[in-house]
Amino acid sequence: MEQIDHILVVDDDQDIRELVAAYLRKNGLRASTVASGREMWATLDICPVDLIVLDVIMPGDDGLLLCRNLRTGKHRSVPIVMLTSRDDETDRIVGLEMGADDYVVKPFSMRELLARIKAVMRRTRMLPPNLRVTDATRLIAFGAWRLDTIARHLLDEDGTIVALSGAEFRLLSAFIDHKQCVLTRDQLLNLTRGRDAEPFDRSIDLLVCRLRQRLLDDPREQTYIKTVRSEGYVFCQPVTLVGGDA
Repeated sequence: MEQIDHILVVDDDQDIRELVAAYLRKNGLRASTVASGREMWATLDICPVDLIVLDVIMPGDDGLLLCRNLRTGKHRSVPIVMLTSRDDETDRIVGLEMGADDYVVKPFSMRELLARIKAVMRRTRMLPPNLRVTDATRLIAFGAWRLDTIARHLLDEDGTIVALSGAEFRLLSAFIDHKQCVLTRDQLLNLTRGRDAEPFDRSIDLLVCRLRQRLLDDPREQTYIKTVRSEGYVFCQPVTLVGGDA
């Protein structure tokens, strides 16, 4: 029997959360609704979900704080689509930096929300099971570095922490998950930004440059990330999960 995807809608506006849930159910998904972060945590403790639709502006802990806490706890692998009435680029960037997989600005089309939910779940499931980060996988070692998948930062050989932005973490995770494979710019944009990626967007080159700087990867040596002319980039270091091999 095929499993039905379970979506948790977190919004303090009862009308919105019930409308969203009804539309998702109409389109073959299972949907639960809660009105606060406290109710969200209680639901996650008793019932697994496949994706969270999370409103930004709520009383108590807002959606940005809840998103950050989700990404640093035991539910960090659950995809998140943010709902926001803030049509401001800075707020959207903050949400993505906190770890959201996508966002939809209110007022929104139900069809668009459904399409984004399906796209996020599809991207999440693209990775082979043996390369997905699990609750048991905290540290990923490569070269002189270790990546802490919970705190989302790098550790050098001396244990010194090197902070990563959300975009840098997603890019490094994409490289690690597809190590030794040449990834085109379009593929990297899809893996790190999804539907927000613009055609012919060259910002991925700037992001690769920033990540190389974090890794102290000399562009002439290219120890970690090699440029493949006319094709893209390849992460060329062996990767080891602490406690097992990748």
